[in-house]
Amino acid sequence: MPFSSYIGNTRRSSTSGVGGGSGSGWGQSLLPTALSKSKLAINRKPRKRTVVMNFLFANFFVIALVISFLFFFLTLFHFGVPGPFSSRFLTSRSNRIVKPRKNIYRRPLNDSSSGGAVVDITTKDLYDRIEFLDVDGGPWKQGWRVTYKGDEWDKEKLKIFVVPHSHNDPGWKLTVEEYYQRQSRHILDTIVETLSKDSRRKFIWEEMSYLERWWRDASPNKQEALTNLVKNGQLEIVGGGWVMNDEANSHYFAIIEQIAEGNMWLNDTIGFKYELCPWGKHPVETTQENVQERALKLLDQYRKKSSLYRTNTLLIPLGDDFRYISIDEAEAQFRNYQLLFDHINSNPSLNAEAKFGTLEDYFRTVREEADRVNYSLPGEVGSGQVVGFPSLSGDFFTYADRQQDYWSGYYVSRPFFKAVDRVLEHTLRGAEIMMSFLLGYCHRIQCEKFPTSFAYKLTAARRNLALFQHHDGVTGTAKDYVVQDYGTRMHTSLQDLQIFMSKAIEVLLGIRHEKDKSDQSPSFFEAEQVRSKYDARPVHKPIAAREGNSHTVILFNPSEQTREEVVTVVVNRAEISVLDSNWTCVPSQISPEVQHDNTKLFTGRHRLYWKASIPALGLRTYYIANGNVECEKATQSKLKYASEFDPFPCPPPYSCSKLDSDVTEIRNEHQTLVFDVKNGLLRKIVHRNGSETVVGEEIGMYSSPESGAYLFKPNGEAQPIVQPGGHIVISEGLLVQEVFSYPKTRYEKSPLSHKTRLYTGGNTLQDLVVEIEYHVELLGKDFNDQELIVRYKTDVDNKKVFYSDLNGFQMSRRETYDKIPLQGNYYPMPSLAFIQGSNGQRFSVHSRQSLGVASLREGWLEIMLDRRLVRDDGRGLGQGVMDNRAMTVVFHLLAESNISQSDHSSNPNPRNPSLLSHLVGAHLNYPINTFIAKKPQDISVRGPQYGSFAPLAKPLPCDLHIVNFKVPRPSKYSQQSEEDKPRFALILNRRAWDSAYCHKGRRENCTSVANEPVNFSDMFKDLAATKVKPTSLNLLQEDMEILGYDDQEPPRDGSSPRKGRVSISPMEIRAYKLELRPHK
Repeated sequence: MPFSSYIGNTRRSSTSGVGGGSGSGWGQSLLPTALSKSKLAINRKPRKRTVVMNFLFANFFVIALVISFLFFFLTLFHFGVPGPFSSRFLTSRSNRIVKPRKNIYRRPLNDSSSGGAVVDITTKDLYDRIEFLDVDGGPWKQGWRVTYKGDEWDKEKLKIFVVPHSHNDPGWKLTVEEYYQRQSRHILDTIVETLSKDSRRKFIWEEMSYLERWWRDASPNKQEALTNLVKNGQLEIVGGGWVMNDEANSHYFAIIEQIAEGNMWLNDTIGFKYELCPWGKHPVETTQENVQERALKLLDQYRKKSSLYRTNTLLIPLGDDFRYISIDEAEAQFRNYQLLFDHINSNPSLNAEAKFGTLEDYFRTVREEADRVNYSLPGEVGSGQVVGFPSLSGDFFTYADRQQDYWSGYYVSRPFFKAVDRVLEHTLRGAEIMMSFLLGYCHRIQCEKFPTSFAYKLTAARRNLALFQHHDGVTGTAKDYVVQDYGTRMHTSLQDLQIFMSKAIEVLLGIRHEKDKSDQSPSFFEAEQVRSKYDARPVHKPIAAREGNSHTVILFNPSEQTREEVVTVVVNRAEISVLDSNWTCVPSQISPEVQHDNTKLFTGRHRLYWKASIPALGLRTYYIANGNVECEKATQSKLKYASEFDPFPCPPPYSCSKLDSDVTEIRNEHQTLVFDVKNGLLRKIVHRNGSETVVGEEIGMYSSPESGAYLFKPNGEAQPIVQPGGHIVISEGLLVQEVFSYPKTRYEKSPLSHKTRLYTGGNTLQDLVVEIEYHVELLGKDFNDQELIVRYKTDVDNKKVFYSDLNGFQMSRRETYDKIPLQGNYYPMPSLAFIQGSNGQRFSVHSRQSLGVASLREGWLEIMLDRRLVRDDGRGLGQGVMDNRAMTVVFHLLAESNISQSDHSSNPNPRNPSLLSHLVGAHLNYPINTFIAKKPQDISVRGPQYGSFAPLAKPLPCDLHIVNFKVPRPSKYSQQSEEDKPRFALILNRRAWDSAYCHKGRRENCTSVANEPVNFSDMFKDLAATKVKPTSLNLLQEDMEILGYDDQEPPRDGSSPRKGRVSISPMEIRAYKLELRPHK
């Protein structure tokens, strides 16, 4: 996404000219018309004091002295004459008054409420009050005329920091490598050369993906020059992430990963820890003849912009996409501006000082000014970090840069690759966990070789995931061939990680000794789901269960708790059995595999289901056998159908019967799903207590001839596309009930089919959810300028208020406004959205990929699945979105009712998910990894029993999530051992959950919550955790005061602290470094 898009209304808008306004975003443009008389309007600091204030200031010392004496005599009268002060109170006095560091607010450990902090401004309040009128603002059409008197800077001069920068997209219209070769490497060369000529020149840089690439190519002299520029403050690294990640679609796991990857590379390479636009393409030269005129014109713009802020410290970005690419361009900018600065600074009557600066320069000066001048307004809560500024709660979705142009399209663009992103994310996390256990249980050099030999590919996987978080990667807003480059990188890493994991399970289960395992040696196992290429859907690798053979299946549980779950593999034969690691029979179900093909519904293969139990972060072995194993064969599903086929092609060996009514049902112990047979859509959920939740599933399509990769601009509302007819197949069995629907639509080939499932595993989390799997194929010209949605038209009276997640981490309250167009009421949904009614009824939809969501009418929850758009939307990409891929979208629907039935629609604060909802989302986004043996074994031989691997002493509390468990620098593992440094990192997040919905979440598979401190010393089985110390999320900062919490938390019983015990508050993410060693 272009940097200028954040600050202007066109692809190449200037960042230095502020003209008649401060920008051109719709939010900015409408603030004056709505808030000019509001208490939230910006109150410029007063320059003329009233008579009373003049008197108070003039006699301040006398007034203060009188008050002090009065207070002193009142104290004596009340308490009497005090005794002498003890010397211990005098020893720590200082001549300097230091402002105490404000403690970080920490929610009580047992507080699961969703009440928000008290703030001065909420974005909800702004939305309520802004009129959203498209008023002509003069020179800046969506701005307003800004004026000033001229005496605003008499007491505190204007301090201007012009911050040169170049926004370098790691992929957009060119691939990241092409951008590097053609532009970014030249820009970095230019920066090093031009900044070295004049110490007054400054520059900021963000993307470590480019800096790392440049560093590899740079000569030692260039590396040293850049290091010196960083050291003396001329070149500042801001953020230091691998990329500048998107804020709507990225999951917080990936955000942390991309920041940590960039920060760690920077720390290892340059060795520094750091703190947290131009006049056209060809600037006109500034000379002695025009310097005064141009300096005053520039200062006029700076003054206008300054009048929009409270302080007299102003930041001016000076740059745009891929600027400062040549020495000539950079020298012209630096020389011209320096002449203007010199003229401004040499004229005291202008009350201004201008210079090149960095973000650190700007914020340091703001803090210094705020310490001198109190800019706080009466009754203002403040920010808690710097005095004089208001506090804000909320986010700024959905963005519009002009008129009806809302950037809600990119929430969904290229959904196939948004899904691949999340698959790579959970696969990388699983590989990191396995790597940690491989090295944790290892205490010899021999067993370090295999995991450390994978270090290069593991780093590449981290970086490929990080790269895709770029705001033109995961957003789906790059050129087709750039998307292909992103996809190929992710696909390569997925294959590498799966190969590593398939080898790692052999070592962890003791199948092959670690010294026999190397990065080159073949594995006995392979991933059960495989992709043939970067843009292919994952397919289940079928198990050829021949007579007399058995196949080994190994399951990896990436969760912190034991998983009791119905799992599935695909097999070629129906007459098979399932056994556990002790060769004990396991009940199973066999069902025919269906597909998205209206001419051939069945593939001829079968889905085999059984209930598995896998220890937390552990492994469990099962066997698929065909032969004399003294076990019952898998129970065959019974099929019912309603189809246009006559006769219906009933797949052998199953029995089929025709549906004879307009309504059909599937059910388990907890709920019954009612379907309309004519269109194959879900009508309602009937709960065990007899209550009902109307669902009203509807498939619709927007016609959007003006939409593009960024913009969603529909031509009216979405219209239903499903017509009576099509095919519906119901499969009922021991463990899974499924309704498959290939609907009839107005298109020759339906753009989707879907499977709705209920599980009957018996006291599993799956039993409580409705699983819907949409197969989407928006392919061909019939779907040009079409956007596909699914809509659930429930009976929940949500008053058009709903909640969607931010980055998979927290919920945000959303409200549908009639004064905003339809597209402006769409919001990002990385993983969850729900609506809630006045009676406490809640309807949630969990997703395993980022999409867009809205609640356009009472009780509706609408989610966009895919979009195919012919035209460019004028935001610089230069193409539409036509490279759709066949894909699968999986939702988990959850209908809940709470204990307290209060109306929360008017509550401005976001609601938390229930504990059950958290677990449902975690199971969907961190699925069980399945590996199958490459070769079968003879049943009569009864080969080795591989058993299980259970590394945790006991499951962790259900609201405690391991964000990641990793070895940050596996390539330096042995070296760090010699340095006696902790080599492992554990990142924990405690989920905040709504206690009003606790009764379903607290089941047998959820035995505890994290009300008590976590004890590292007994977390792992047969592993000792030592040297535990808190660190920052980038794993670099270990200063306890900066981190804001104590190393050890005291026990609740008042006893002395025990090493390794830590308490984590709800919504908190904490990282720890530690060392692991096997128990002797």
